[in-house]
Amino acid sequence: MKYKSVIVPARGGPEVLEIVEMDLLPPGAGDVLVRIMAAPLTQDDVAVRVGNRPWLKEPPFVPGYSVLGVVEAVGEGVNSVGVGERVVSLTNFGGHAQYITLPEEKLVHVPENLDPAEAVVLVLNYLVAYQILHRVAKVKEGDKVLIVGASGGCGTAFLQLGVLAGLKMYGLASPSKHDILREYGAIPIDYHTQDFVDVIGRNEPQGIDYVFNGMGEDYMRRGMAVLKRGGALVQYGAPQTKSGFYSFLAQFLYYNLLPNGKRIYGYGTHRLGVELFAVDWKTLFELLEAGQIKPVIARRFSLHDIVAANELMGSGQVTGNVVILPSADKLKN
Repeated sequence: MKYKSVIVPARGGPEVLEIVEMDLLPPGAGDVLVRIMAAPLTQDDVAVRVGNRPWLKEPPFVPGYSVLGVVEAVGEGVNSVGVGERVVSLTNFGGHAQYITLPEEKLVHVPENLDPAEAVVLVLNYLVAYQILHRVAKVKEGDKVLIVGASGGCGTAFLQLGVLAGLKMYGLASPSKHDILREYGAIPIDYHTQDFVDVIGRNEPQGIDYVFNGMGEDYMRRGMAVLKRGGALVQYGAPQTKSGFYSFLAQFLYYNLLPNGKRIYGYGTHRLGVELFAVDWKTLFELLEAGQIKPVIARRFSLHDIVAANELMGSGQVTGNVVILPSADKLKN
């Protein structure tokens, strides 16, 4: 049997993406074959295709940072998951395909009554927001925060989880996306025409508690300026260049050594350990099941529309998340 997979054969724009057919092989010992039902298209997927971050995997590769799917077959010795069960995994690569083979230990069960497109968004974007809020910043009710990039996949996750945490939120977004910020009680700031340092300075003269920045090191200096003493900026997402990484590192050391009571924290999904994934995903699945969060889905695409999906992601017009549904495409025997 053959299955379809997206391939990035070379660095470039959406036009470089190819859909190829590959042989479907049985899983080896300790591995699990998963039929992918849903996989988000994230900024990380765009970055590795374009090549605008340091130390990236070289082409060719299959993009797709996370997946939700159904177990189709298990290899020898696998006993934690069974055929027909729904699972999720943070994969880094391989998710934009109809099938993926993964080690048993990378899979976590997901409730079958959840919408696959909504549940798979929790695997990365909501995990990032949840862990930053509750494991890094350890926010308290009433804390005042700024969300840089508040209308994207991670940004809308911060908004929804911030409501549950009782935060006062400011968010940076273009005017066309301000309605989604207001929907969750956040105060929108137009990063094109407004200086957020001035806006927050007038509204919060004592400063705010946290800045959550996934938009690059350019926001760090101004982000630190709006913090009160004892506040912290949490930087997530990789710098776009090696020089950007070293710039972040220099600012990290500089600000953390200053005797002004302000700190910078760096966050990556690998930093807190994979053992926490299952714990935090379970919490997020329960929140989704209870209707306390509902991921914003901008568009759902089939695998065959992967170029159009990438074009939309790169347009700057996305509010929320873009999700790929590989199972919508037929297999060939």
